[in-house]
Amino acid sequence: MQPTTCRRGRETATVIRFFQTARLWALLVLAVLAPATLSAAPFAAYVIDARTGQPIYRQNEGTRLHPASLTKMMTLYMAFTAIERGQVRLDSQFPVSSNAAAEPPSKLGLRAGQRIELRYLIRAAAIKSANDAATAIGEGLAGSEAAFAQQMTQMARALGMGNTNFRNAHGLTQEGHYSTAQDMTTLGRRLFYDFPQYYNIFSRRSADAGIAQVASTNKRFLDAYQGADGIKTGYTRAAGFNLTASAQRGNKRLVATVFGGTSTAHRNQVMAQLLDAGFNRVPNRVREVRPEAPNLIAQRVVRRAQVQPSAAATQPATERLVLSASAPPVRVSRPALASTAAVSPPVPVPAQVAQPTGGLTLASSARPASRRAAAAPAAVPATPVAAADDPAPQSASLAAPVLAQSARPAPAPRSRSASTAAVVAAPAIEPEAIARAVAEAVPPAGGTTMSLLASPAPKPRSETVILAAMGEGDLAEPEALEIVSRSSDGGRGWGVTLGLFTSRAEAEGLLMRSALEDGAILGSATRQVADTRRGFQPGFANLTKANADLICNRFASRSQDCAVVSR
Repeated sequence: MQPTTCRRGRETATVIRFFQTARLWALLVLAVLAPATLSAAPFAAYVIDARTGQPIYRQNEGTRLHPASLTKMMTLYMAFTAIERGQVRLDSQFPVSSNAAAEPPSKLGLRAGQRIELRYLIRAAAIKSANDAATAIGEGLAGSEAAFAQQMTQMARALGMGNTNFRNAHGLTQEGHYSTAQDMTTLGRRLFYDFPQYYNIFSRRSADAGIAQVASTNKRFLDAYQGADGIKTGYTRAAGFNLTASAQRGNKRLVATVFGGTSTAHRNQVMAQLLDAGFNRVPNRVREVRPEAPNLIAQRVVRRAQVQPSAAATQPATERLVLSASAPPVRVSRPALASTAAVSPPVPVPAQVAQPTGGLTLASSARPASRRAAAAPAAVPATPVAAADDPAPQSASLAAPVLAQSARPAPAPRSRSASTAAVVAAPAIEPEAIARAVAEAVPPAGGTTMSLLASPAPKPRSETVILAAMGEGDLAEPEALEIVSRSSDGGRGWGVTLGLFTSRAEAEGLLMRSALEDGAILGSATRQVADTRRGFQPGFANLTKANADLICNRFASRSQDCAVVSR
């Protein structure tokens, strides 16, 4: 009997230990599942590949929930848009209204009537998630928070966020203010692609907000998850703990949103699990599809004035316009001082020319009044007159016979008393006659002649340039002439090659990633993939020598084969 009793006691102890272990595991399971079952808000999650926008994981992604401070993502998107359009600047002073100063925490501590630069409001709203700063941004851009919320909703429609409606700029719970996990993920991707120059603000752990140094509400997740660089947290009792995050590992980038977390730690843990699973599922190289520009629809209101036609407007009375004849202008008569000069050869004038009324002709046109001058020397006659038939005086000048046969011009009168001068026209003299007269005037002397017709023509000048040198000179062959020409493409005849690949898709993917990472240098370069016998060889052309060397140095730092080539 004793062995049987001992055996039964051992079996009873084993059963007791089994039930104790089972109850312990049940308690652990309930402890794990309790936060999910007792969550303050419905849970939703959405994960996409940021390079293509394709979804990777979804759960209640279209359910309209409270976005909480994720709303500030759209507030910042509107501020960045206004800056890029030139409507405001980062140093623009925004006034702080009593409405903005009275917003509940989290807040920067703005005071009513204060003016603060927009850059500080952006830092406070993005990093600290300050409600007063977000309200000040909205009122400064649109005039009132209600008008700004309407503009936010219109921008959401333009970005493809069809299940989002905004009532304020900060995200505190309000009726009619809602969004979805899918829409917030779309907005996070838009911030990354549309405003890369401002995106780094979401990865800051702290910043100077003008009146205070603010710390990031997303610091724990940024420090804990490898590759995380943003974006925004949110919390209200109705919404739970929300987060839109973006992370990059290698060539992969993901954007995800979690709604309805039970705590900061639970939200961050779920986000990390979703991103880890997403990085394992997406391929390393894909074709990037950037989001298109927002489809903004501008509404134009055209008002037309309604005017009833009247009899006076449709049937105007006939009016007669009479132009009175004005008196003709009075001609001012001026004393004409005839100016004549002998003309050689004479210009033929038609015998009958219609003269205008008044008798104004070229011969009798008035000359400008001459200055009163001193008496002319005695050697110069007052009014010389040359006659064609007077005998020519003897002169030793070569042109004396010619001058004797030509009429000299009569000078203008020096005195106002002299009104006219005689005009004697000489007959026309041919050039041959002038030459003969010169030849006859100068007799030949010493077997030579000074006649222009008999003078020999000058010998043509030789085009040969003779360089004199001492002695025999340099008899060596001339050095070869080196012709240096500048390329017409401005020195862009260089390129780089980036190794060999087994498929064209891999080669094109490398070129696309390189263009994204080094867009400032490769902005004007052309991408090309050469199909060789050994494989597909990607490369960039239309580069300068300096840019080609710089690109190859960067690829070398990434352990990528690169060679500079001259095209």
